[in-house]
This record gives sequence, structure tokens and C-alpha cells, in this order.
Amino acid sequence: MPFAEGCRLLLNGAIILLFAFWRNAMDLHDIRQDYCRQELSVSACADHPITQFEQWLNEAMAAQVHEPTAMNIATVDENQRPSARMVLLKEVGEQGFVFFTNYAGRKGRALAHQPFAALTFFWPELERQVRVEGRVEKLPEAASDEYFASRPYTSRIGAWASEQSQVIEGKKTLVARAAIFAAKYPLHVPRPPHWGGYVLVPDCVEFWQGRPSRLHDRIVYRLQEGVWRKERLAP
Repeated sequence: MPFAEGCRLLLNGAIILLFAFWRNAMDLHDIRQDYCRQELSVSACADHPITQFEQWLNEAMAAQVHEPTAMNIATVDENQRPSARMVLLKEVGEQGFVFFTNYAGRKGRALAHQPFAALTFFWPELERQVRVEGRVEKLPEAASDEYFASRPYTSRIGAWASEQSQVIEGKKTLVARAAIFAAKYPLHVPRPPHWGGYVLVPDCVEFWQGRPSRLHDRIVYRLQEGVWRKERLAP
């Protein structure tokens, strides 16, 4: 066999072996994790879901979970199409879950049409997930003003510069708009009228704790006639 032909056959064989290895390594069917860190029962959960959530959030922060306040928020637009994205939780209390955004962006437009949303927190280091559903309301302007004033200067300028969710020609367009507003507001940056806060007022909150063999613990709180009732769900 000529030397060149032998090299070609060896190379082809190596490529086939590498592809087979890559295919096996990338088989999504084989990716799984058996959870066993903790368990959760109805009796162990606080009477109020916000109390239970604050406990879990504090534990996530103590465990130094990456981005413990990051949450996925799902909305539905006027065409009944769902969309989801990550935002940051900025406050939580009896009123509900607070976040801030551009009112004119895609999520803001969806919430103007359908003022209900779902939140999901995922803390894989603790094998925990929290799902929240409820009505979304705009915060009073004074509350939005107060939070906006606490943001870094560049973030405040960015709120003016970004026409959120709109198509732009390129990054230069955004940088140029930021420069314009930085020149306009060199010191005091007022809150844009199109930017502010929302609070999701929950009526359903579910706490999920990963368990072995996919027999996960799921405790759900539902608001019924002004009273929170909790019960276990099948995983």
C-alpha cells in the first residue's frame, strides 16, 4: 500500500473515532444528576410562602450561590406568545417580588397587555428551585425614583440610552446615545419616564427540593380566599 494512501486511511479512521467519541460525550440523554443534599416536608415549611422564600434566599446567599437573586420571568404578549428572560430580584416582602426594567421593552409591553407573570429561581448548588405565579403591578413612581437614584451613574445613563428590544444598526449606535445622555446629564440623572419598577403579587408559590431517583419534594402554596394553603405535589 502506498505510504500516502496508508496515511489517508489512518487519518480517516482517527476522524471516525473522534466523531464517535464526541457523539457519545455530547449525548444529552446521558446527562443527569441524582439529588440528595436535603429534603422538604409540608410541616417543615413556614406558614407563609414569603417567609419560606426569604429563608431559602438567605441560605442561597450564605452558600455563595452564583447570582442568587437571578430569576427567570415569563410573560405572554398580545399574540398569546410566551417569552422568558432573566432579571434580578431587587426586593421581596409582603407586597411580593420586585424588579425594575424598561416599560417599553418586550416584557413591559407584554405586561401592559397581560399583567400576569411567572418567576423561576434555580439554585443548583442547593438542588433547589422556586416557582412563583401572580399578578404584576407597577410600583409607585416614588419607589422607582428612589431605586433609580441608588444605581451607579453609568447604569442610569444606560437606562436613557437603551431603546430596549428595538433593532439598532450596531453597538456604535448605543455608545453614541450613551454619550449624548452623559453630556446632557453630567451630574444628576433623572429617572426616564419609560423605566421603573414592578411588583409581582403572588397567588401561587412552589418550593422544589431535588431528591434521589427523581422523587423530588414539591411543596406548593396557593392563596385561597385570602389564606395561604400548602400541600405536597407529585414530582
